[in-house]
Amino acid sequence: MTRIILVRHGQTAWNVGASSTEGERFRGRIDLPLNERGRAQAQALAERLTREPIAAVYASPLQRAVETAQPTARRLGLTVKPLAGIIDINYGAWQERPHSEVARLYPTLYRQWLQEPHKVRPPGGESLAEVRERAMAALYQVIARHQDQTILVAAHQVVNKVLVCAMLGLDNSHFWRIRQDNGCLNIFEYREGVFTTILINDTCHLD
Repeated sequence: MTRIILVRHGQTAWNVGASSTEGERFRGRIDLPLNERGRAQAQALAERLTREPIAAVYASPLQRAVETAQPTARRLGLTVKPLAGIIDINYGAWQERPHSEVARLYPTLYRQWLQEPHKVRPPGGESLAEVRERAMAALYQVIARHQDQTILVAAHQVVNKVLVCAMLGLDNSHFWRIRQDNGCLNIFEYREGVFTTILINDTCHLD
């Protein structure tokens, strides 16, 4: 049995809005650092996971995911290994833009994103199906390397949502029904081709 601890990165400036007037932005592949609260969330996560027998720590190559995983890795004497397959979604033309601007420029597509996200591909970007395919392939690779061990995987909101859907046996139409707060953790066990859910979106360590 392999135990997977899947975490979402800590908070960045763009999670709470680049400014009071613009609001939250589409982040995607933009390489943002954690803000002060995000760094505190990463430290709290490390304290929560100190007693877990984690054999390896993997993260999206983007610095917000790496910075989230680093405190845990340091406490355990491990290094953070980049895992390209779990990099954030490519939002294409939406990337860097505030949600309000995307809603104005692409009203029909943005409305569909909120209602039927599994049917949307942002112009020049990826669909949820494409994200899910590459992220699950990456997850299966690390599971194969660490049979009967515990692994930590630090990724992003969209990646985590589609991974959780996949591990629960749900299609991507359930995307908005999966919540992933900054600094949260999810725990799944994998045995003989079957995922078992232990925790989803746990943030008790952030209180």
